[in-house]
Amino acid sequence: MSVHEIEVTINGTKYREQVESRMLLSDFLRETCGLTGTHVGCEHGVCGACTINLNGSAVRSCLIFAVQVDGQSITTVEGLAKDGELTPLQKNFIKCHGLQCGFCTPGILMSTTDYLQKNPNPTVQEIKEMLSGHLCRCTGYGGIIEAIQKTIEENSKELEHERR
Repeated sequence: MSVHEIEVTINGTKYREQVESRMLLSDFLRETCGLTGTHVGCEHGVCGACTINLNGSAVRSCLIFAVQVDGQSITTVEGLAKDGELTPLQKNFIKCHGLQCGFCTPGILMSTTDYLQKNPNPTVQEIKEMLSGHLCRCTGYGGIIEAIQKTIEENSKELEHERR
């Protein structure tokens, strides 16, 4: 079994760890780093529960080996809130009942955060298409879509206010 030393920045903290060649990034985050907000569902990249942000893009951590992220930067769901303050998207998930069991929530939050940074004013259809990469058994997606729309509206109002 081959072991490699990797150094990766996760949520602003540097980690230097020994990992087996075949260790998945999702397992590294959960088991080695103790960041259990990254959930493991299907282990085939289908359900979206393991989505993280790698160097500015949402990716499925169950499809990447830990050795592949050496020298890179990761944000997990634990890294979204700053100083304990939830992001507007996280707050809106709570307000709009966009979560129930919560298993899919971290992955959806990570994908949506990335998506809204790249496409700040999507249509409802575009939101649904983005969400099509995530499986949620509890919510029926209504509250999730509502939370995303509310965040878009708030972001637009904030941007308009800043321009004045």
